[in-house]
Parts: sequence; C-alpha cells; structure tokens
Amino acid sequence: MTARRLPAMLLGLFAALPAAAVDRITGRDFATRSEVIAANGMAATSHPLATQVALDILKAGGSAVDAAIAANAAIGLMEPTGNGIGGDLFAIVWDPKTQTLHGYNGSGRSPRALSLQWFRDNGHSEVPSHGPLPVTVPGTVDGWFALHERFGKLPMRHLLAPTIRYARDGHPVHETIAYYWARSVPLLSKWPGFSEQFTLDGRAPRKGELWRNPNLADTLKAIAEGGRAAFYEGEIARSIDAYFLEHGGFLRYEDMAAHRGEWVEPVSTNYRGVDVWELPPNGQGIAALQILNILEGFDFSRIAFGSVEHVHLFVEAKKLAFADRARWYADPDFFPAADGDRAAAQDLVRRLLGKEYATERRRLIDPARAAKAVDAGAVLNQGDTIYLTTADADGMMVSLIQSNYRGMGSGMAPPGLGFIFQDRGEQFVLKEGHPNSCAPGKRPFHTIIPAFITRDGKPWVSFGLMGGAMQPQGHAQIVMNLVDFGMNLQEAGDAPRIHHDGSTDPAGQVTAMADGGVLNLESGFPAETVRELVKRGHRVEAAVGPFGGYQAIARDHEHGVYIGASESRKDGQAAGY
Repeated sequence: MTARRLPAMLLGLFAALPAAAVDRITGRDFATRSEVIAANGMAATSHPLATQVALDILKAGGSAVDAAIAANAAIGLMEPTGNGIGGDLFAIVWDPKTQTLHGYNGSGRSPRALSLQWFRDNGHSEVPSHGPLPVTVPGTVDGWFALHERFGKLPMRHLLAPTIRYARDGHPVHETIAYYWARSVPLLSKWPGFSEQFTLDGRAPRKGELWRNPNLADTLKAIAEGGRAAFYEGEIARSIDAYFLEHGGFLRYEDMAAHRGEWVEPVSTNYRGVDVWELPPNGQGIAALQILNILEGFDFSRIAFGSVEHVHLFVEAKKLAFADRARWYADPDFFPAADGDRAAAQDLVRRLLGKEYATERRRLIDPARAAKAVDAGAVLNQGDTIYLTTADADGMMVSLIQSNYRGMGSGMAPPGLGFIFQDRGEQFVLKEGHPNSCAPGKRPFHTIIPAFITRDGKPWVSFGLMGGAMQPQGHAQIVMNLVDFGMNLQEAGDAPRIHHDGSTDPAGQVTAMADGGVLNLESGFPAETVRELVKRGHRVEAAVGPFGGYQAIARDHEHGVYIGASESRKDGQAAGY
C-alpha cells in the first residue's frame, strides 16, 4: 500500500509523531523489553525454567535463599556450559530482620599435595587451562548448606527435587547453551568421563533436544538425603579421590573433607549518594568500586552516554583499577601477611577503596590521551559463569554467582557423578613471591563477583553479570547507567557495553601494556565516538562478546513492589508473582 492510499487518520497520526521517536516508549532504542514488576517475589536467572523453579519455591513458602539454591541447582543441570556443583559460589544476602547485608565466600582451595615446586619440577611455566592440574575443591554444595542453615525455610530435599526430576525426565536445551556446548565438546572430550556424561553419541545436544543427566540426579539425591557430608565426606568424595588418583590429579578425599566456605563482611563505596557493595578478595569485586571511586571525580551530568568522554574516562579508570587488581588482590590468608593476618588484608582493602587514594589515581588520567601503560598504586610499604538473583515477600534479596570458570570447566567428570570440576586453579601464578602464587591449600584469585546497591540504608538493587574480567567493568557500567544516565533496570543491562583488555592477563599478572590494550565496543556506540577514541590513542575493535549476562532485581519501597530485569545477551528470564 502506498502512502497516498493510507487513511487520512493514520497519515495524521504519523505526522504527529516527533522526529526523534524510537520503538521503546522510554526513548532508549537499545532496550529490549520493559521491566518486570511484581509484589510478592521475584527471580531473575539466565534460564527460564530455573526462574520458574525459583518462583515455585517462593510460592511454596520458601525464602529468597531457598529459591536461589533451587535455581542454582537447576541451572547447574540446564546450563553446564557455565556452572555446576563442580564449581564455586559467592553470595550477598540482604536480611530484612537485621537490615544488614551478609557476604559468603564459597571458593575452594588448591589440593594440599600440589605445590609451586611441583609445577617447576615438571616443566610448567603456567597452570594448564584444562585437565586435572587446575582443579580446586568445589565450594558450591557447601555454600548451599551454609546459606540454607542461616536463611533457609524449606528442607533441602524440597529445593533439589525439581532439578532431580528434570535430570531424570529431561529438559529442552536452549539456543545459547546449545551453541556454547557444541564449542566445548571438541576441547573437553579428551578428558575422562566427559564424553560419556556430557555428549549424545559424541556430540553436544542441539537446540530443543531433551537432555537428561541421571548421574547428576543420583548425586543430588544423595546430597538431599545425606546433607553436605554426603558430598564432602561420603562415597562421592571417595569416588573423586580415586578418579583423580587414577588420572594424574592431586585432589584427594582429605581436601574435600577439610573444605569450609566462610561468611565475610561485604565492602562498599558511596557513589553519588548510593552505596555499592562487593565482596573482598580473593575475588575481584573491589575493582568495580575502585573504578567508581575514580570516576566520581568527573561530572557525568555534563557527559552523555556513549560519548567519547564517557568511554575514554571509563577505560582509563579501568586501567588504573586493574593495575591494582593484578598487584594486590589475592587470598587474604596468604597475602599481604604470610601468616594469614586478616587485619592486614582488611587494611589493604580500606586503602585501595579510600577516596584520597582514588583522587591520587585520578590525577594520572589524561583527558585527551589513552594511557599506554600504568603501574599499580603504592598502597603498601613493600573471568564463564551464571548469575541469579531472587527476592521474597519478607524483603530478603539474594545476589548469587556461581561458576566452573572456563565454560564447562576442566573437562574432568568423575564417572557416575554427572558433573564437571572447575579449573579455577588456572588463575594461580607460577611465580615465587607473587600475591597469587600457587601454594597448597590456597584459594586462587577469583573472577566471579555478586553485587548489591543500597540507598539511604535500604536495599535497592541486587545485580550481577557474567564474564571473567568483564565483571567489575560491567558492575561499574550498570551503576553508572542507573545513577549517571538515569536508565531503568532493564535499560541498564541492555545498554551497549564497554570492554577493555590488556591491563592484566587472566591470572592477574601485570602485563606490559605497550599498545594500551584493546578496547571492544558493542554495537550501539556512535561512529563519531569510535573515531574520536582512535584519535585519542585507543585501539578499538568490534566486540566479539557477548560481554556479560546481566540479571537484576530492584526494590521499589514507595510502591512496595519488586522490579526485575534480564538482558538479551542470554536466554534468561525475570519473573515474579
């Protein structure tokens, strides 16, 4: 139909539309959908079926922690490309009874029989990325029980029942998961137990195919009935010991039995009136806080989203924070004091997050030129994952992140157990004296970080995203999108992202940033911004992401409702009731 044949009423309507009209009613053309709003509870995960599992738990009277555990178990089955009970877990919980945040560090330690000297004696200059050598104790199951003991309502057998059922009966594989699964199979099939338990006749399941994992169902059933001891001290642990002994690994029954995660105090910084919370090292969460502290000194009320000033200042702040990340972040039981002096570790974090220190670091930024190399600050005298968040009718909110590290992990899958071990030990540095050097019983530098924002002492946003070194960069961008650029919760995740690499390598070692690193921009940034960034000395390349996989829940105290968001880079869902 030509324009002249359109009814006069429609022609009048089109003529009345403003010239700058966009598809989204909020005016943000990158937003994929509206926020989700509900009064009684909310869940946002990277898999719709896991979101529904969480909602079912909430409707049955479970707490937000119960819902998070149930959802995490489900995603471990449904999205093994990013997580599972062979990995680690971190969480931040808002407790409405005490009106406080609680942090949990569920990272596992390296085998006690594996030393830096062993790697040297056997010709390794770095920890291998896959196989038995990068395996550390998996902390997820212990994390479930620690969280459940303090904040759970329903019995663990109730929380694991949906996943056990899906594992036996099957569930359809989603598109993004099928894609990454297919990429992992050629790499991991050489490791014992992987092909037998994670392929269909040697290939990955395709989109829409039903996937069953009866071995995982048996393992979860044993955990549901026997508690954490069934995993860390029973026959499962003995099977793990025998498997690694047979295949040249170092993880032993004693390592499993000795594992305990720990409750930690979250740390924060105030950014333009809101308090942003992360967990302290051995994770990288405080890098996000350092980035924000540096950027707080610039007036972003006068800087537009996507402008060259926005991107340039963000990348330069990131470079400075990541130089400190490479130099100072490590297991507090080993660094900065060799005797595990936690007071020294806490003092280090306070120094790194000090506003005066941020002012000092900010002076190193040239507003017109990209830095080619930066050093860590003198604060002492001497990155694949899933994220989910849940909230309940009582006001409890949970920010939980869990990972096997590199995609599906190490490839090591003990027969009959239905899960793959993480390869988090790859993050260790094989260098004497480095804060993150390999040592027996040590927790490696960790990339997975949950986040939380409070405002006026009240819970506001529980959020996180996936993606190795992208995570603190993404956390800082989410906060800026909400606070500086006035985006809503959904828009803050959908907005095109900035990703810079080159300040540190994946193990957290300082690198010679001779060319200033590489700046990746997702589609959506203006061409003029890209041109100007190149003029300022940035090496700009197209994004090869996706960079992240954001989920978030916000509390609207005025109306007494929750707001949920799940971005388009994953196949996730935010839903409430």
